[in-house]
Amino acid sequence: MSPLRVGVIGVGWAGQQHLKAYEKLPGVEILAVAGLEADVRAELVDRYGIQHGPDRWEELLELEDLDAVSVAVPTFLHAPIALGALERGLHVLMEKPLARTGGEAEEMVRAARAAGRVLDVVFNHRRRGDIQALKEIVDEGRLGRPYYAKAWWMRRSGIPTLGSWFTQSELAGGGPLMDIGVHVLDYALFLLGNPEVTAVSASTYDLLGSAGFGSSATSDKTGSNGAKTFDVEDLATVFMRLADGGTLLLEASWAAHRTEGDEFGITLFGTSGGAHLSVVDYAPRGELQVFGDEDGAAIATPVRVGRGRGHDAVVADFVATVRSGAWSGEDGTAAAGLARVIDACYRSAAERREIRLEPVAAGGP
Repeated sequence: MSPLRVGVIGVGWAGQQHLKAYEKLPGVEILAVAGLEADVRAELVDRYGIQHGPDRWEELLELEDLDAVSVAVPTFLHAPIALGALERGLHVLMEKPLARTGGEAEEMVRAARAAGRVLDVVFNHRRRGDIQALKEIVDEGRLGRPYYAKAWWMRRSGIPTLGSWFTQSELAGGGPLMDIGVHVLDYALFLLGNPEVTAVSASTYDLLGSAGFGSSATSDKTGSNGAKTFDVEDLATVFMRLADGGTLLLEASWAAHRTEGDEFGITLFGTSGGAHLSVVDYAPRGELQVFGDEDGAAIATPVRVGRGRGHDAVVADFVATVRSGAWSGEDGTAAAGLARVIDACYRSAAERREIRLEPVAAGGP
């Protein structure tokens, strides 16, 4: 079998996760890496023995013999890079979120279909061992029919960088709902069996970030570009109605007066039992409990969970899909659906009313 030749665009933390994952896979050759950070790029070229190391993504896409690219760059570049790569006949693995808007996401899905190529998105949190263990519990029917879920990712002081692209809506598309909330939305719907979201009622707040509170301890308080732009939310809360009659409450914050650090997780209530998963400060294993009833007495059962494989699993599945040749339907449709939901959330918050989502037509993104 001829090697699969891949390129990675972006040399930050996410891009480096892709490089590590590709290196572990037999029959995969990392042909190129692109990124503006010259010192980091040069070190990665040397570490992985990469043949090409251009600074611009446009140069990487022009290389001959390339089969696929991973894209790990700011969100405003997702659509132009994906469209350029698909036009060149390349398969694309995109970091989350797929795009800034549902419209951009749908354009990318159409391009993937027209090119007959794979467009996949990195939702690595659903690959965690604790999420996978909870999914098995749900699928085994131990909770009965889940009808209510509350899922969250909350930070006290975790705005990525005040004034950077993260905090400018034109570049990022939104704040924590777009950045970390999309992970929460993905793993929550995954656990619930991927029901369609039929309506959303959202509120967003920018009361802390706009006042200068909440920048992460490792970031420059004025932003990497010296600007002080902050026109996104620092907290979002959304009530979602689901097509199966269930409901989902989602919370995402970069800044809030709460306990120090990060926490994400989910609580599920079902007709036969419940479950609660909490992950604090990116622990490789969260605390998972299942709740039940025995002769009228409450039963709480801790569940041991594994670590999961995160980016390694996502990249391995992407490579396997590309090699399989079974590319029909692997066009980013599910991720575009999440983008539509987040669009509706921001519209709901702006208009202060519930927004109903129209059913997606058969074959639509």
